[in-house]
Amino acid sequence: MARMKQKLMKRTPRELGYTFPAEWHRQTGTWFSWPRPEGISFPDKYHTVPKNLAAIIRQITPVQLVHINVPNGNWERIVRQELTKYRVELAQVRFHHIATNESWCRDHGPAFVIQGSGAKISGRAKSPVRKIVKPKQSRLGVVDWGYNAWGGKYPPYDADDAVPQRIAERLDLPLWQPGIVMEGGAVDFNGRGTVLTTTDCLLNPNRNPSLSQQQIGQYLCDYYGQKHVCWLTGGIAGDDTDGHIDDLARFISPRKIVIGIEENRRDSNYRVLREVRRQLTDLRDQDGRPFEIVEIPMPGRVEYDNQRLPATYINFLFINGAVLVPTFRHRHDRVALKILQQHLPRHRVIGVDCVELIWGLGAIHCLSQQQPAV
Repeated sequence: MARMKQKLMKRTPRELGYTFPAEWHRQTGTWFSWPRPEGISFPDKYHTVPKNLAAIIRQITPVQLVHINVPNGNWERIVRQELTKYRVELAQVRFHHIATNESWCRDHGPAFVIQGSGAKISGRAKSPVRKIVKPKQSRLGVVDWGYNAWGGKYPPYDADDAVPQRIAERLDLPLWQPGIVMEGGAVDFNGRGTVLTTTDCLLNPNRNPSLSQQQIGQYLCDYYGQKHVCWLTGGIAGDDTDGHIDDLARFISPRKIVIGIEENRRDSNYRVLREVRRQLTDLRDQDGRPFEIVEIPMPGRVEYDNQRLPATYINFLFINGAVLVPTFRHRHDRVALKILQQHLPRHRVIGVDCVELIWGLGAIHCLSQQQPAV
């Protein structure tokens, strides 16, 4: 405990020159928290999850490490067997005995910030990365935001809330604890100082009821090392997070934002997404310039057990040289992938079937957290 106290930072990341980089910044690894059968995320369908998760991890291991949180050695053995069955390269997987309540590492995992580094684009690699260089530890740090399972919806969440501190301790990294609730899926970054988020989530009284929009914006700038906050209002149907940005609109470059557009006027997402699209026209970046807006279709209405699920292609994940995009066996899958590929010529755009995973009300981005290179 004494060592953790010594590592806990007093000055903010912004004061010390740290920033949360854009997701296309070069990465050393991707973090996951493996789900458990007794968890609440995949009721009656947990048996479908290992294959689906392995399909995602199998795309990542050729280009960077995969870190997986598991409760103990017995669970490590079980997960190793599952990944071997689905042909995952275990030499590129690192297991960490860190207990979690659920599997949504984007929201409960560490927010890695880097110090004094320019953008390193994770463009298409000429050959698979086999050797991973250990990052310079003084230039990598962890922000440990508070976590309350999306406004206290799904207790218990104490193990999830402790994950960033456990990882910072394991990696011997500096740690910041802002003392407010924040989820990784609620924010997105352009790598030049702008963070994109929603009022629906961050101003919801089930997170930080005593804080104003201005105060929350200041926390975003101070602890993510940003200059400017862009706010949207809206959220897609089926999203139980109160409007996470990673289901709604995302940066794909410093000046480009991609948004899903619903073409069916009778769909509940139609008006919401049209309104968000209008709002995007009015946004400006950290230098006062408008963004280029890229529209892709939505995958239609995806349901299971009479429940509307938050299916969207926006829940994609950048890795080194590629972007992994959730697909839903819909006629719009190919269209969305083609549009994204046109705007991301330095990356391979890869569709990964997420029909089973979306029953947990999240997809690829929700399940993962990137560790940037320094």
